[in-house]
Amino acid sequence: MNAFVRWGKFNLVGAMGMVVQLAALALLERVAGGHYLLATAAAIELTLLHNFVWHVHYTWRDRSDGSTLLIQLARFHLSNGLVSLVGNLVLMRVLVQEARLPVLAANGIAIVCCSLVNFCLSDQWAFGATGPGMRGGARCDPWQRARRNLALANAVSAKLAGRRACSSTVRAGDS
Repeated sequence: MNAFVRWGKFNLVGAMGMVVQLAALALLERVAGGHYLLATAAAIELTLLHNFVWHVHYTWRDRSDGSTLLIQLARFHLSNGLVSLVGNLVLMRVLVQEARLPVLAANGIAIVCCSLVNFCLSDQWAFGATGPGMRGGARCDPWQRARRNLALANAVSAKLAGRRACSSTVRAGDS
């Protein structure tokens, strides 16, 4: 599947998950009586389960590495769950306590900030196709991309330097 199509599907599921998370947070904050970090953690867990089901059946339905749903759920929680939980809780504390933003606005900002990292982790590991004969996801590792670009630049400059050396040799031989 085209990486842009998958990114679009990921964001559609993420948008639905954002609605679930914000609605759950609004409800849980009322019930928790001002304990917005506890309410945020519970809302994130509910959203993780929601998003996992959609990602398995919609975003990455074309991928299977032979793992059970329980293994995929564990990988999803260890990647997206950890990023979402830590990222949201840290950003919520900063945005609510320091920047004095309303809880729901702060949570919306935190969700968007964690989105790209979560896509890369999902594509590469949680739903990455790693079995025999299966292609892995799009490369999100910026260092790997930089190494490939540097190797390509070196190859091109070596080729150009070789052409210059050949053309200057021919000119010197013509004199």
